[in-house]
Amino acid sequence: MNAIYKSEAGRAAIQDHYREALRQWPVPAEQLHIPTREGETFVLASGPREAPPVILLHGSGSNSSTWRGDIATWARDFRVYAVDMVGEPGGSAESRPALDSDALALWMDDVLAGLNVSSAAFVGMSLGGWTALDYAIRRPDRVAKLALYCPGGIGKQRFGWIFKNLVDHLFSNHDLRRSAAIVTGLNLAEHGEILDDVTLTFTHFNPRTGKLPIFTDAQLSGLKMPVLVIVGAEDAMFKSAETASRAEKLIPNATTRVLPGVGHAILAQTDAVLEFLRK
Repeated sequence: MNAIYKSEAGRAAIQDHYREALRQWPVPAEQLHIPTREGETFVLASGPREAPPVILLHGSGSNSSTWRGDIATWARDFRVYAVDMVGEPGGSAESRPALDSDALALWMDDVLAGLNVSSAAFVGMSLGGWTALDYAIRRPDRVAKLALYCPGGIGKQRFGWIFKNLVDHLFSNHDLRRSAAIVTGLNLAEHGEILDDVTLTFTHFNPRTGKLPIFTDAQLSGLKMPVLVIVGAEDAMFKSAETASRAEKLIPNATTRVLPGVGHAILAQTDAVLEFLRK
């Protein structure tokens, strides 16, 4: 297994930053450590225990701190499980299951078993969106709804996986913060804190490389659950127009939203997703 961090000092810097983010989690949460075949998986559980379950899956190069702005709203009505993806810079094992196999679905089987959840709504972002889609295709009886932000696997990727190759393509001077702004579509002045987080991560973290597998027409057509797809029109990572058009054409119960002027990082959709989950 290749190291996901560039150094032990880098690992410590990212983990210290993540622990501080967890201390600022805006609602009460249980910190769970679920044994799986890929190693231990870290999950933050918030909201009433008896409420309908929702699984959150963040994107590449991130962790469950992604959902800090959403959790207080969603956890009022749902039991929300923010899952740290394995192989990413969070609290889970560093293993990276092959994406061209059923390995991630088997990992998710173990996570749900550890949570004692038989079926749930899923909210996924980017790589997390791809993972949620893959699971829904392989385990349709276990996925009640899908809310997907800038998901991989529907429209083609513009570059090799997710951050490093695009940065290398755009820049030779390694201005990582400015590169992060272009990749995410965020404004340097307005979203400085988020971009600082991204810069810290990719200073020390080795992301996955290669392209995400694209789901076939037949696979997407077989999704019977309600699906919400939200994409940014200016996404630098995925061809968002193709994502929206394939979702509309192929997924029987899909709702698509294309956000003008928005890039790969999609913010301020808390209420839209809540409305979808409540239906």
